[in-house]
Amino acid sequence: MNREVIPLERDSAEEYASWFKALADATRIQIVSLLARHREPLTVGEIVQAVHIGQSTVSHHLKILAEVRFVLVERRGTASLYRINETCVRCFPTAADVVMGRPAPVTPTCE
Repeated sequence: MNREVIPLERDSAEEYASWFKALADATRIQIVSLLARHREPLTVGEIVQAVHIGQSTVSHHLKILAEVRFVLVERRGTASLYRINETCVRCFPTAADVVMGRPAPVTPTCE
């Protein structure tokens, strides 16, 4: 009954860690939730009005979310519109399963 337990590959572990870190903030959770529920791209100003936090703080959080690809940015003229990355967000529950040793139905890559 002595079977070898293999840890998660380092690249996958680092990817998942960046996702968990990005979501380890209540404001970022609010932004992800807002964008996921709204289903249409929003400007920073619209996000600021919804979460009641200053523009520079919202921009900082959007940058972090964009770095891990939970949020996508669309440039329209001088405006930047933010939308949820459905593909990436769908992968997140799988990340939790994989970390806990459950089989993964999809790959961890998030495009």
